[in-house]
Amino acid sequence: MRHAKPAPPPRPTPPADSLETARSIAAAQRADGAIPWPDGHVDPWDHVECAMALSACGLAVPARLAYKWLRDTQRQDGSWPRTTGGPEAASADAVADHAAESHHVAYVAVGAWHEYLVTGDRKFTERMWPTVRAAIGWVLGLQAPRGEVAWERNAAGEPGAFALLSGCSSILQGLRCAISLAELAGEPQPDWELAAVQLGHALACHPEAFADKSRFAMDWYYPVLAGALRGAAAAERLARGWDTFVVPGLGVRCVSDQPWVTVAETCELVLALDACGQRERAREVFAAIGRLRHDDGSYWTGWQYVNENHFPAERSGWTSAAAVLAADALAGFSAGAAIFRAVPVPADFRSPADPAACGCEPSAADALTGHG
Repeated sequence: MRHAKPAPPPRPTPPADSLETARSIAAAQRADGAIPWPDGHVDPWDHVECAMALSACGLAVPARLAYKWLRDTQRQDGSWPRTTGGPEAASADAVADHAAESHHVAYVAVGAWHEYLVTGDRKFTERMWPTVRAAIGWVLGLQAPRGEVAWERNAAGEPGAFALLSGCSSILQGLRCAISLAELAGEPQPDWELAAVQLGHALACHPEAFADKSRFAMDWYYPVLAGALRGAAAAERLARGWDTFVVPGLGVRCVSDQPWVTVAETCELVLALDACGQRERAREVFAAIGRLRHDDGSYWTGWQYVNENHFPAERSGWTSAAAVLAADALAGFSAGAAIFRAVPVPADFRSPADPAACGCEPSAADALTGHG
């Protein structure tokens, strides 16, 4: 007699404070689905992050509307403009900056994979797959032979002159999510797998491939957050920059040379800590953002702790989204809670390159393939 498979235990419902924060994001959403910054402009990366937070808290209608906006506004080449709407645009849906950033475009795959994890909805994945496929095709048109991806294609169609470590880390996560979406769609993309291996190798072993943006906290923790580094390599990297960027009790500096902590960077560090198993420390860091929570559930973007002023004096949806995603990673109230901790990597996802050929340490080689 065949026994029925036991149902998984029910997940906790989103805490009231996280749900309130997600509702503050939904309140800023336009009728067409776009989720703008406080000044009215929209960029694809932050829009996707907001959609993920909405979905994590069960706000399915605004989340799906946000993904519809992405499908509706994707350009024929697979990209989205860097900026739509805002003070410099003629209207809310007019393009203000026709250039496109590679990590902006790749992040649609992370959002689509997250939505599948949260809902298990294959029909949604089928609707998003052409969008993801076109987006990743555009991104990989900017990949250099060594593996790094140029940060932009300008309005004239010319590729950017350099690659960004944080941006390429985010692209690596996008590629890995896109590979999993391709498998779901029944359209495996072996070229994407090779591209991801090459990019992961550059991130783990070739710092010279990227512009020096080391004063920014994102360049410190993003290789861990997005899965380029795991295990001992991840722990060592976080330890190395800790005293430079973390202000005890306040959060994470956006840049190393300014007395300014930001909620988004703090929450992304929480996600990076959680991703490499430092959950207690992640909870301690997360506790620091409470002082920047507004009465309506949204979060101030940052705090200048010498002048003791909010800076900038705004509450952005993407800042609140980062807080929701960090809370979910720690509490596990959605089925997408582990998207940064368990970056999808196929079982046979191994680098064809010999790490010793470029002086890579074994731990780095393990980290770049996700098997560290």
